[in-house]
Amino acid sequence: MDLWLIWLIAAAVLAVAEIFTLTAALGMLGGAALVTSGFAAVGLPLPLQFLVFTVVAVVSVVFVRPIALRQVLQPQVERFGIDALVGRPASVISEVTGLGGRVRIDGEEWTARAYDETLVIPPGATVDVIEIRGTTALVYPRE
Repeated sequence: MDLWLIWLIAAAVLAVAEIFTLTAALGMLGGAALVTSGFAAVGLPLPLQFLVFTVVAVVSVVFVRPIALRQVLQPQVERFGIDALVGRPASVISEVTGLGGRVRIDGEEWTARAYDETLVIPPGATVDVIEIRGTTALVYPRE
């Protein structure tokens, strides 16, 4: 079996292992094996293949991996879906109590309940969305 094919198989095995571990280290080693496979296909002798693998692996693990992990682990900047509605203002369409009511959030009608169950919020009042539970917005009147 040719050496370039062995390096290619090693790259594939490392890539599959990376999918299961999600550490980015095995992916970097797989990339190094892929690069080394290219050099082996050109006819580079085995000792130099090991040198290419070592250099590419060290450079990628030391320099590229921290950048990749920083990108993956950074906090989510934008909220979307129902999470984006929390904190938004809404206008009361029908009286909102601890049992129910209706509000308009960004042009959409939602069922609503008062966050403080003892409150009664009249129609026309402006409220803040405190939480979304299922399809019901829990709201609190603005002061």
